[in-house]
Amino acid sequence: MLDFSKSDGLVPVIVQDAQTLEVLMLGYMNEEAWQKTQAEKRVTFFSRSKNRLWTKGEESGNFLTVVSVHIDCDQDTVLIKAKPAGPTCHTGSRSCFNTTYNQNFLLELERIIKHRYEFPSDESYVNRLRSKGINKIAQKVGEEAVETVIAALTETEHDFINETSDLFFHLLVLLREKGITLETIAKNLESRHQ
Repeated sequence: MLDFSKSDGLVPVIVQDAQTLEVLMLGYMNEEAWQKTQAEKRVTFFSRSKNRLWTKGEESGNFLTVVSVHIDCDQDTVLIKAKPAGPTCHTGSRSCFNTTYNQNFLLELERIIKHRYEFPSDESYVNRLRSKGINKIAQKVGEEAVETVIAALTETEHDFINETSDLFFHLLVLLREKGITLETIAKNLESRHQ
């Protein structure tokens, strides 16, 4: 149960992209905003400047759909993992913290590839590769792995970065084809570390 008594009835709320884990924004909730967020599954804050409830995206349409809610150990701060419907910041940026790049772009790329699988189009390289079957997808991973090794040993840093990027991309497509997520791989690596 959240404790609204510590800070004049408001608790800080950190919103994080559920897929990429990027911190999107910080806001405050009173008990009414908390109840509305839980009921509607859209993040609603208490706006201190407007002195009223404010659902993120009510004007822009860039709602934050709640995926999960986590209350801290003191029960006075909330972490919400959400699915953003567009840029979170009023400036048009992905995050209100204006980070220079998405530190978790591999997770974002995984989401893009999933979308291409669910909504195929003729213009999509992912769709064209997928139509050739798993053997071709796996072959591309092998080709890119060899090209990455060659670039590491004999080519420029720029070439190595490009080949490594190609390898990661094709590996993500292969993972999607096999129905395995990066989360599964990360959990497996974490268990090996212990």
